[in-house]
Amino acid sequence: MRTITVIGGGASGMMAAITAAGEGARVTLLEHKDRIGKKILSTGNGRCNFTNTHQEPICYHSENSLFPWEIVSRFNVQDTVSFFLQLGVYSKNRNGYLYPNSDQASAVLDALRMELKRLKIDVRTETHCREIIPGKKGFRILTDQGNFSSQRVILCAGSKAAPSTGSDGSGYDLAKRLGHHMIPVLPALVQLRCSERFFKQIAGVRANGTVSVWADGQCLARDGGEIQLTAYGISGIPVFQVSRYAARALYEKQDVSAELDFMPDFTEEQMQAFLRARASSRPDKSAEEFLIGLFHKKLSDLWIRLSGIPRTKCAGEFTEDETVRLCCLIKHFHVTVTETNPFEQAQVCCGGIDTTEVDPETLESRYVPGLYFAGEILDVDGMCGGYNLQWAWSSGFTAGKAASV
Repeated sequence: MRTITVIGGGASGMMAAITAAGEGARVTLLEHKDRIGKKILSTGNGRCNFTNTHQEPICYHSENSLFPWEIVSRFNVQDTVSFFLQLGVYSKNRNGYLYPNSDQASAVLDALRMELKRLKIDVRTETHCREIIPGKKGFRILTDQGNFSSQRVILCAGSKAAPSTGSDGSGYDLAKRLGHHMIPVLPALVQLRCSERFFKQIAGVRANGTVSVWADGQCLARDGGEIQLTAYGISGIPVFQVSRYAARALYEKQDVSAELDFMPDFTEEQMQAFLRARASSRPDKSAEEFLIGLFHKKLSDLWIRLSGIPRTKCAGEFTEDETVRLCCLIKHFHVTVTETNPFEQAQVCCGGIDTTEVDPETLESRYVPGLYFAGEILDVDGMCGGYNLQWAWSSGFTAGKAASV
């Protein structure tokens, strides 16, 4: 019987352990926190958006761009739904976002725990792995709770995102000692901090729009949805989706900015015509009153001030230049991005173990036979919306199955 040690009790680690044990291996799962799966409980605002029916290669990112899709295609969204259905988790579809029908992240975690127990997987919590030593007959795993031996090791120790749940980056050191290299690890799916002082005045505002990230004059990424304005900068799902590109550009010492479009359904010309018609309809409204009913008053007040239009000036007296300036603020609201929020606020990381050093068929190390990887420790990150958990299930399954052969 093949013996396997899985290091890391998150989503990918549990999936790897369950898959390997299902193939007949004797599996030990080591987790350095006091319980397994803590990060799952915080996903989907406590409801666990565990996958998404919309799947295509651009949903996953890596320096080795083709790598993630090879793994996800091998264990796809239908396989994920079927797997959890067998565990008792019936899924609920919200516009492609899949949740457990109970709307409880704890249901997903409990189902995985019950399966670990059913398969008689030896789960050791509060066990921190200090070193992995390969040998002729397998591996010795040195921990603060004694040493373990097995023929194969699957390293699923996570990234640096949300360290309170267990992802403290310690797995990177284990991999580096075994000869692997890292793509720089940076916060992703995270808020962006900006330098403008006016953010304190508009904190708390939520508005639909698009956000694009620019570096050295080039647009790196764009996304749309509800943008949240905070005292320090910008947040919300569209900001999360583009944040990895901002993080990388900031790491490379580029000048990074974000452009917010608060009327993305209008072209520049349409927006100008709309503002002229609005002014013509109620020419006696003051500039201070002009945008009420169209945008949040905090935003309206800021734009009027930045446009240089006197607050008491009547809309019917706006000059063409003033209309153009106001339109530009609404459609091209530029802010300077200075940094991301730290790893503590990030949902995932971009970067990790260089995937060119890993076999895409098996997720086995090209340097250390018998060593496999899965989950966030690899240089793969997905979009917001269930994609990072799909990566965990797909990579955990692939590594667990290959290691058990």
